[in-house]
Amino acid sequence: MEKMSKAETAIKLFETYNCAQSVFTAYAEDFGIDKNQALSLAVGFGGGMGRTQDVCGAVTGAIMVLGLSSDFGEGDGRDKINAVYANVRHFLNGFTEAKGTTKCRDLLNCDLLSEEGQKYYKEHNLKENCREYIRLCCELLDKAL
Repeated sequence: MEKMSKAETAIKLFETYNCAQSVFTAYAEDFGIDKNQALSLAVGFGGGMGRTQDVCGAVTGAIMVLGLSSDFGEGDGRDKINAVYANVRHFLNGFTEAKGTTKCRDLLNCDLLSEEGQKYYKEHNLKENCREYIRLCCELLDKAL
């Protein structure tokens, strides 16, 4: 059986978990973080951080992966931090170039904290849009890693 890509894994995870959890968890085990730890670490970032619709959860999940990939640790200095920041900016630029923004509210064009927004999300099948953002984050991560 052929191994699923990270994007396919993340999209499958999105059937059960939020966008941030899906992206982060698809990669976390590669860095020694087990699935339950990954799910716990990323849970608050879904829906643009606690459903406030700030930065897209898939994007924040990806940024967490970039942090893991840096292997940053105690005693590491400013040079390593700056390298991580440069990778994050490159990732964000790629996402913004493709989608115009990293803000969940602007990407979905509805208020997920309101009943009307939840209804709009379901009626317009915006979960498909979220799957697209998850896929893009994974594609950009795969290039960065």
